Amino acid sequence: MTPMEKAGWTPLPHSDEDLERSKSVPDTPQTRAETYRLAWNDPEFMTRRELRAVRLQLELLKPEMILAERGIHSTVILFGGARLPEPGGEAWAAKNETQKKNLEENSKYYEEARKFARLCSQQSATSYYREYVVVTGGGPGVMEAGNRGADDVGAPSIGLNIVLPHEQAPNAYVTPELCFNFHYFAIRKMHFVMRAKAVAVFPGGFGTMDEFFETLTLIQTGRMERVPVILFGKSFWKRAIDLDFLAEQGTISPGDQDIIDFVDTADEAWGIISRFYKLGE
Repeated sequence: MTPMEKAGWTPLPHSDEDLERSKSVPDTPQTRAETYRLAWNDPEFMTRRELRAVRLQLELLKPEMILAERGIHSTVILFGGARLPEPGGEAWAAKNETQKKNLEENSKYYEEARKFARLCSQQSATSYYREYVVVTGGGPGVMEAGNRGADDVGAPSIGLNIVLPHEQAPNAYVTPELCFNFHYFAIRKMHFVMRAKAVAVFPGGFGTMDEFFETLTLIQTGRMERVPVILFGKSFWKRAIDLDFLAEQGTISPGDQDIIDFVDTADEAWGIISRFYKLGE
């Protein structure tokens, strides 16, 4: 099948054809001018502030089209701290001895995230990696553990990276052709939840809290279907958030706390998902 037949026949030239033709024009002052560039092949034009709406659309479309072409129907999200080291690894983010001690102690959640991702990926294999595909933020810490767990069993996994002021490369375990990069946090968050069948949240900081509470809000307000939301680390989360207090104060409804399950192990978490979706029955 020719590229023309793949794209759908038309008597008009496709944009990729005209792009190649535009590269072979004579080199003149006119053809070197920025105004002569095809609009969508002009980085300076595409990054103008007036084009924000177009860039938002492109960031939504590109991953959506690629995931759809890959046949990925559902995902399991792993949120969690970038600063958590693997067991025995260096607590590189620690600013003092107390942080070092706590980060090293919480490294157990790196191993649980890795194991949990393996369990999700083994289930994913039964659908030829169309369902329950692991998705992370693509960075270090818990995110690395999630992608690594999928890689342990030969499964693909998704990384939704974002451009940050400090340079950060995607972790080495993200499937390269499913490794995306975003400018807009809002569009990245949409891609996290658009296919989510479960949300696993590990100890983390502001970014983890942001992603966790946004997901809770979507479920609480009925803007998102009820899916398992699982917090790893009972002792960590009991101190980090107090939902019973919010219910007592009337700022959430009684029973809103029940949106969440607390676990300490990957097996507990996978059991919750299996029962929710009646897997294996």
